[in-house]
Amino acid sequence: MWSMPTASSCTCPLDRRKPINGTCRKYHPSFLFWILLISSIGIPLLGCKGASPSLVATPPPAVSVAPPLEREVLDYDEYTGHIAAVEEVAVRSRVRGYLVKVNFTEGAEIKQGDVLFEIDPRPFQADLDAAKGKVAQWEAKLTRAEADVTRYERLLPKGAASQKDLDTAIADRGESRAAIQSARAEVDRAALDVEFAKVTAPISGRVSRANVTKGNLVNASGAETNPLTTIVSMNPIYVYFDVDERALVQYQQALRKPAGGGQQTANVRDAKIPVSLGLAGEAGFPHEGVIDFANNQVDSQTGTIQVRGVFANANRALTPGLFARVRVPVGDKYQAMLVPERAIGTDQGQKYLLAVNDKNVVEYRAVKLGRLFDNLRVIQEGVKPGELVIVNGIQRARPGLTVTPQRAEVTALGAAAAVAPPAGAAKQPTAAPETASAH
Repeated sequence: MWSMPTASSCTCPLDRRKPINGTCRKYHPSFLFWILLISSIGIPLLGCKGASPSLVATPPPAVSVAPPLEREVLDYDEYTGHIAAVEEVAVRSRVRGYLVKVNFTEGAEIKQGDVLFEIDPRPFQADLDAAKGKVAQWEAKLTRAEADVTRYERLLPKGAASQKDLDTAIADRGESRAAIQSARAEVDRAALDVEFAKVTAPISGRVSRANVTKGNLVNASGAETNPLTTIVSMNPIYVYFDVDERALVQYQQALRKPAGGGQQTANVRDAKIPVSLGLAGEAGFPHEGVIDFANNQVDSQTGTIQVRGVFANANRALTPGLFARVRVPVGDKYQAMLVPERAIGTDQGQKYLLAVNDKNVVEYRAVKLGRLFDNLRVIQEGVKPGELVIVNGIQRARPGLTVTPQRAEVTALGAAAAVAPPAGAAKQPTAAPETASAH
């Protein structure tokens, strides 16, 4: 048992074999007690180190895979345009007078020849009656002049009339004939004024509001006068849009190509190029028409040429002035592979798809994109027919990662519908299903 060192001891209490600098250091009993306590607590702690918990393996992420949809497609160019009436007329009065009647309902459809406005016809009827009186007056003078000529021709050989008398009678007869012709023209003019007192519709179509109401003085037509109303035809109807130079060249090449071995088309009207139209708020392009006109030169400032399509408008769905989306087919139909737009990724400008091989490993496919059809994008290069690509869950996959593929089917509307695997089926992808038919 260890005892407190005495002044005569010359060894260290912790090491009794070696003196410290030839002298012995004295230690207080409490100090030694704490050293032993700490040592007794630390040694068991060092021996009770627990085992680390085992890590649980993360299952492969689940993704939806499907082969590209294969179907026949036709490329289209889309433009913006505006609808215009085939015929548009600003109705003006041809005579000056007071408006006594308005005969149409504003905004209604009217027929050609319908009386729209009536102007007080009494002044014009009075002018017509006066003109007819002038005709009767000169006809009477002509009768007298012809009688004088006949009489002087009979009396002149007998010396009962002079040559001057005969010449005067002949001149009076000619004057009367000319005056009758002028008077009859005045009758026709006055009759037109009476007719023009009723302002009729020059075309059939939809009429605007009346700009002049009953009781107002209406002036004769002129560039400075405001129209009484306007009329626009409704069926058929035009749509105007601008085509860029690149598309124009393609269309011209198609026109030069003989159809079915026949002669090449001379102009766009004969080519009967189909064109589709959709309004704002309408799905797709439900209205069908044909291109019937292209301008004769390209606008050098914009690099475009104006083109016009004509559409049937029996249901009056198309109104002049509306904004329209226009689609024109380009080239011939061809077989294409399509995938949903959300299945396509972008890597620094490069478009790509993620394919899944037979070992359920994700592979990178750089692709070249084509046009968009019903929310499906044409894949021109990069994938093979029947190859399974990730159509849903692309954010959970990366090249080289093992995934759990779940079969789906790409529909014509761009959605990926899930396909339930049969009972007992393996996890690996199976063969591609039959492609959906185009609608």
